[in-house]
Amino acid sequence: MIAGRTLTTGTASGPVRKLDVPLSFWGGVDLRDGTIIDRTHPDCGAPIAGHVLVMPGARGSSSSSSALAELARAGIAPAAIVMLQHDPILVIGSLVADELYGVEIPIVAIDAADWDRIENLVTLRVEATPEAARLIL
Repeated sequence: MIAGRTLTTGTASGPVRKLDVPLSFWGGVDLRDGTIIDRTHPDCGAPIAGHVLVMPGARGSSSSSSALAELARAGIAPAAIVMLQHDPILVIGSLVADELYGVEIPIVAIDAADWDRIENLVTLRVEATPEAARLIL
């Protein structure tokens, strides 16, 4: 288990998609199928839909919040997001997805010391409450 800090609440599990480079949801993710389309990103072509997306942080536009909400509306959002850095833009997108579409996308921040523990995981469960967040390996 890895303890984290809850940025948005929820419980989710799924296959792990670990990115070593930050990703912008606006222009970096295909809103029709939930794959990475940023041609400069090392994981271009990889799906994030239904995955527990693990990345150091987000990159780019404030429109990433609307892109995340749109992915949720279409049923192709990540199941959860785990980051090293707090990103208020993705937090807003997760909150909007829950409010408008009833789709919870828990977002959790973890310490850098725990980053490598996620390296070879196939699946991951995220449990994020207002009090605490846990990643169950």
